[in-house]
Amino acid sequence: MTHDKDAQTLDFYAAEAQAYAGRPREAEHRRIDRFAGRLPAGARILELGCGGGQDSAEMLARGFDVVPTDGSPELAAQAEKRLGRPVRVLLFEDLAETAAYDGVWAHACLLHAPRPALPGIIDRIHTALKPGGVFYASFKAGEAEGRDGFGRYFNYLSRDELAAAYAPPSRWASLAIDEDTGGGYDGMPTRWLHALAVKQA
Repeated sequence: MTHDKDAQTLDFYAAEAQAYAGRPREAEHRRIDRFAGRLPAGARILELGCGGGQDSAEMLARGFDVVPTDGSPELAAQAEKRLGRPVRVLLFEDLAETAAYDGVWAHACLLHAPRPALPGIIDRIHTALKPGGVFYASFKAGEAEGRDGFGRYFNYLSRDELAAAYAPPSRWASLAIDEDTGGGYDGMPTRWLHALAVKQA
């Protein structure tokens, strides 16, 4: 779920894993539609920060070969209960595969990555994607990093800062960033940035 040096955020997910994973959260159907529409049938998808496993469950139901992961061992255990399959404990900076996935799905998880670490993490994701692979990630928008009422770290990026983390742009066939408003676990109104990138073939 997060960076191994941010014990405060990991401690939150350890303590709240059952409630967080079990809350009535729908899969991100509209975002999954856009992501899945760019993938071949049966595509291999890595999910980072799978949380309770709702999005992985939806993508498995669509016939994709999903590899769910989370940085929190406690959340991974909760997702395993939902999915009935192993969920790997993986910190973002430990991703070390090459051309292994048709898609990488990172809903509301990379927003916990420290700002200086984010470009390197995106580099690792780019490397893990096959040529033409699709990468979706969502972030809470803002102007300065900080913590929420639960003590969780967020990088709170502007659109320009997020685009800069994907540099150089030449390695992506396309990069689209859009914004909407929604909520979060803390119940607060939130501006969200959604990035959908396609690796050069």
